[in-house]
Amino acid sequence: MKAQLLHTLQEWRAQKRACALVTRLASGTSALVDGARQIGELVLTGSELEAVRARIAADQSGLVEADLFVRVYAPALRMIVVGAVHIAKALAPMAALAGFEVIVVDPREGFARSEQMAGVAAKVAWPDEAMVELKPDRRTAVVTLTHDPKLDDPALIAALRSDAFYIGALGSRKTHAKRLERLKEAGFSDGDMSRIHGPVGLDINALTPAEIAVSIVAQIIDVLRAEAP
Repeated sequence: MKAQLLHTLQEWRAQKRACALVTRLASGTSALVDGARQIGELVLTGSELEAVRARIAADQSGLVEADLFVRVYAPALRMIVVGAVHIAKALAPMAALAGFEVIVVDPREGFARSEQMAGVAAKVAWPDEAMVELKPDRRTAVVTLTHDPKLDDPALIAALRSDAFYIGALGSRKTHAKRLERLKEAGFSDGDMSRIHGPVGLDINALTPAEIAVSIVAQIIDVLRAEAP
């Protein structure tokens, strides 16, 4: 790899930009690719670029069209959890084991700083304010757990306006139906609201906080990997 290409790669990684180093095995020539550009001596065709960007989106290194090796560099996956509740206590370490950087948001300091949240990155802030700062992107999952519209709804509104790859909301079907009515009144279409997984998690008959956390992590991984090449 040429020095300038290496320097650019280091800059992009410092900026937490998802990208890939692509090498033609036969010639050893390389290029850096992100969502908008390709830089380097290797010039990729349109179909090759499409395949490389699909691998970037899936965070999956590997061969493309037999002679291109794609090494993906991506910032950590994130999970923004709204509500420092019992399920969050179980969800945070499970998500961390699955490779997510977990941030729990709750304006109630007694909840966010409680003993059950020890060791978890907590942000004491109203969800709408926190979401402006955290800027959910296509490598972010957003999960709301409070059942309180004053906390969950602003977070869901911000998530729907973002590129978050997953949005989930805890609550019964009845609770979710009322939630969708409020979001519709806020101007969201049925297509917009279809992005919300509610009730959150895979249907595995989960009962305990830990079981519900398992179902949530499993559903997020399922959505994340659905587009894998």
